[in-house]
Amino acid sequence: MRFPPSFLDEIKARLPVSDVVRRHVKLMKSGREWKGLSPFGAEKTPSFFVNDQKMAWFDFSSGKNGNIFDFVMATEGLSFPETVERLARDAGLDLPERSPDAERQEIRRAGLHEVLDLAAQYFEAQLRGERGARARAYLAGRGIALDVQKQFRLGYALGERHALRDALAARGATVETMIEAGLLIHGEDIPVPYDRFRDRVMFPIADRNGRVIAFGGRAMEKDVPAKYLNSPETPLFHKGAVLYNHHQARKAAHDRGRVIAVEGYIDVIAMHAAGFPETVAPLGTALTPDQGALLWGMSSQPILCFDGDAAGHKAAFRAADMALPLIGPEKTLAFALLPEGQDPDDILRAAGPGAVEEALRAALPLVDLLWSRQMENRALTTPEHRASLERDLAETVAAIKDEALRRYYKAEFDQRLKALFGTPERAFERRAQSGPRRGGAGRGASGGDRLGYLSSPVMVSASLTQSPAFRPTAASIPAREALILTLLLAQPSLIADHAEDLASLDFSAKEAGPLRDAMLDLVHDDIPLSSSLRAALGNLGFDATLAKLDRIGPAFGWYSHPDAALADADAVLRQALTLHRKARALHRELLSAEAALALDACDANFARMRDIQEQLSALAGTEAAVEGFGASSGRPKPAI
Repeated sequence: MRFPPSFLDEIKARLPVSDVVRRHVKLMKSGREWKGLSPFGAEKTPSFFVNDQKMAWFDFSSGKNGNIFDFVMATEGLSFPETVERLARDAGLDLPERSPDAERQEIRRAGLHEVLDLAAQYFEAQLRGERGARARAYLAGRGIALDVQKQFRLGYALGERHALRDALAARGATVETMIEAGLLIHGEDIPVPYDRFRDRVMFPIADRNGRVIAFGGRAMEKDVPAKYLNSPETPLFHKGAVLYNHHQARKAAHDRGRVIAVEGYIDVIAMHAAGFPETVAPLGTALTPDQGALLWGMSSQPILCFDGDAAGHKAAFRAADMALPLIGPEKTLAFALLPEGQDPDDILRAAGPGAVEEALRAALPLVDLLWSRQMENRALTTPEHRASLERDLAETVAAIKDEALRRYYKAEFDQRLKALFGTPERAFERRAQSGPRRGGAGRGASGGDRLGYLSSPVMVSASLTQSPAFRPTAASIPAREALILTLLLAQPSLIADHAEDLASLDFSAKEAGPLRDAMLDLVHDDIPLSSSLRAALGNLGFDATLAKLDRIGPAFGWYSHPDAALADADAVLRQALTLHRKARALHRELLSAEAALALDACDANFARMRDIQEQLSALAGTEAAVEGFGASSGRPKPAI
């Protein structure tokens, strides 16, 4: 029996090689591969390797290698048709019909591939032509270079109703084939079929082998009902079973040991151009089990990178729900939740690839995302509230089918609940000993005594990380960085005293580092007065930054004034430098998880964030809690 290549590809896509091989070989994880003893001969040192990303196995002791079909035939003595039948059953696929009609269907699929590739060529030519100027300007405005446009085969669909139809007909394509490929709109009330995509930037969608199977189109006009339009379902295209850029990301994912899923075409292309070729995207729908299987075929822990808004959080939660019945010891998800209102393209433009890499390294494990969801805006002041939380967590755990993993998730959530609530007796003792709590920075509902009964509801808000000290923007200098620079401007002698620490300091505000460097240069040979230092910096072009610091400076209090005692200013600077090093280390780990941490009131990452927040609050007022502070004579006297 002859099996269509598309059918064999589908079996290989659904069955990881490691799942098939481990029926005969005990496999152990070895980096990005699996290893075990050869099934074809006696050996003591493993020389048999399996690579799920390459869909292949390699036996170096015997020199054999191949795919899942080769392995089953070699180990079980089955014929090729018998092997295909067995593996198709394991993959949940029905065998194709053995009939002339099945042959015709395969020929028809080949015809659809051909006409879709012709359409891609046509769209590419229009983008490069005279009438593609506006589309080229749009892509240039999104920072997509010409070589990247060519690599992704981007194109442009003209605004006419029959431009594509007539161009393909001239090359021998029939209207029936174009309709079946999803290129034309037709119906009983449409006497003449017309082009589906008109006046749109075109994104070809390819299968895992790189063959065009569909298109996505981005409208050029603002008032078009659908900003993005995908091809309809066709014999080749089922959008819930396809990932955009899958064919290019497969090798990169294997080489780097990870795969990243973002939300749109532009994000994929921007990530690829910025050095993240292992990036893919679903096609405008919630992540499906089929797409999850494709991701897990590339990495045991795909990183889902969602926009930092309410819709992005909902998408993350839906993906978590989809994954729960499917996860196992070597199959899970991680979530990089970006700052609110930003997508990967925004972050790349604002802060570069390094910021995205930090966000990916700080991705939340699935267990943390599930916990965060349950804690979001949830009151926990009554027994009923806490019982509701425990019930919802139990329902989450029950969705996990893998028995061992389900047991460990239950234990993890039990431990977190115990840490959150403790026992009623101990909680009462803590409340009695601590007395009434005062509000203030770093405490309140999301801070304070989280281990006992709480006097007010735990309502964790995403605004936790929006203060300047925690979420710097291009328009502001974070409070602690501004404090350090203001102290140095007020007391230039501190620059020389702390030169080594200052030189290695990592600032987040783009203007802070250059200003620090200029101050280090100016005090290298001589220590100027505060006024002369400011004048020299102004001559170097730092007037705007100095003005910005002057607007922030009054909030720091008397110790940032040039007349303050040097010892007091030095004590505050030492404290600020210590806190800054700690906070920047945390920021490097948690750049993209700020929003998630704001949702999660109890896990270890939140505790670390709260600790730094409370330390920062010590510098937010007009005094700092350091020994002997303010005792020196340099403290300005209050007005009478």
